[in-house]
Formats: sequence, structure tokens, C-alpha cells
Amino acid sequence: MPYNSGCWQSTKEKNQMKLSTRNRLPGTITEVVKGEAAAKVTLQVGDNHVVALITRESADELGLEEGKQATALVKATDVMILTDEGVA
Repeated sequence: MPYNSGCWQSTKEKNQMKLSTRNRLPGTITEVVKGEAAAKVTLQVGDNHVVALITRESADELGLEEGKQATALVKATDVMILTDEGVA
């Protein structure tokens, strides 16, 4: 379930950071597939999977690996819904 109240704040060690993204999906990394320039990261969020395509450099810098806890931050201008009846 997304966390939706105010600014998110991290106070790890000496760094203090605030972030306005409200749609946060915490989970566990289940797969990291690294290519030459990009990495596909799969995150188990409850009963669902979220897949993100990020730069390989970012995946390396974040130390992303299977089993690590991470949070998907979602910022989108459009969301489309598809039902069994098809699209409108």
C-alpha cells in the first residue's frame, strides 16, 4: 500500500533528505538484470511485482541485489486502467 502523507524524510547518518513523492511502494528486490547501459530491477511489493528500468550506473551505486529492501517511488502524470472488457 502506498504511503501518502506529506513529505518523506530520511535521516540516515549525517544526511537529511526530504522528498515530495507520495506514492511509495516498499518491498524486497527479487531480481536485478544488468545490461551494458541499463538494469531491470524487480521488486516484490506485497502480492505484486514492480519492475523498474534504471541505468546500470544507478543500480551499481545503490548496491541493488536480490534480497535487499528497497522502495519504488512512483511519479506519473497518467495512469491507464484495462479491464477484461477491453479499453474504452
